[in-house]
Amino acid sequence: MNSADQVLARTFAGPSNPSRIGVDSAVRAIEECANLALRDTGLERSAISAVGAGLAGTAKADMKESMSRALQKCFSGAAITVLTDLETGLAAAGEGPAIILVMGTGSAAFGRNSEGEIARAGGYGRFSSDEGSAYDIGRRAIAAAIQGRSGGSDTVLGRQILEQLRCMEWAVVQHRAQTIPDEIYPPIFPVVAVAADSGDGTARGILIQAAQELACLVADVADRLRLRDGQFLLAKIGGTVGRSKFFDAQVDAALKQVVPSVQIGNLRISPAEAAALVAKGSDAH
Repeated sequence: MNSADQVLARTFAGPSNPSRIGVDSAVRAIEECANLALRDTGLERSAISAVGAGLAGTAKADMKESMSRALQKCFSGAAITVLTDLETGLAAAGEGPAIILVMGTGSAAFGRNSEGEIARAGGYGRFSSDEGSAYDIGRRAIAAAIQGRSGGSDTVLGRQILEQLRCMEWAVVQHRAQTIPDEIYPPIFPVVAVAADSGDGTARGILIQAAQELACLVADVADRLRLRDGQFLLAKIGGTVGRSKFFDAQVDAALKQVVPSVQIGNLRISPAEAAALVAKGSDAH
């Protein structure tokens, strides 16, 4: 983004949640993204005056500070602003009351009312929250597949999960889930999504429950912001959005049940643009 707030390049890199992959790995992903953008625009790194990073896993002050220091070393001379993915998502929604529903590896709802009050539900990691997330869905799917074995034979969903994970035995899956859960549970979501769209009853049951749990996060935020009976924008963001027609429909239906007047729509700009605008000191609205 240049000084006139025009987007010059859009690039993509790997995961950047420092709480899950570590600060060093997160910084490398951000640096890779920046290098790709500089390559596409023909600019040198010295041209960067500000860096805005909207990152999951930076809600805690110490983690945000660690990322800020690491990015400052990487982009010396640039003003560094580290925001949570929830903060950038809400900034990207524009003016007025809004709630952002994060549906990715983790899950959370983050909102603002017309008075500017902020409320949050979820997003505290897999050990205490992340209801309805890809992580949660994968965990439930593996549990259901193991419980559903009959006479030593796997269900169709169970066989598809094993194929996705490139494993032959459930004992191996369970061991890996204990040691490297982020490499086991979230990657199962695409399998569940396709199975649900194909009519698999177990997969559909898992996604229905996930949709209801996500709606509960929104209801919690809406209640605390006194938005339950009012009109506001709700934007869904994250890696599970748009991956399954069945899941998308279930989430929308569950949201309409808890907040009937909600307007389900899109963000005004991308979270990355919002982070860049905040870093530049510009008004994202």
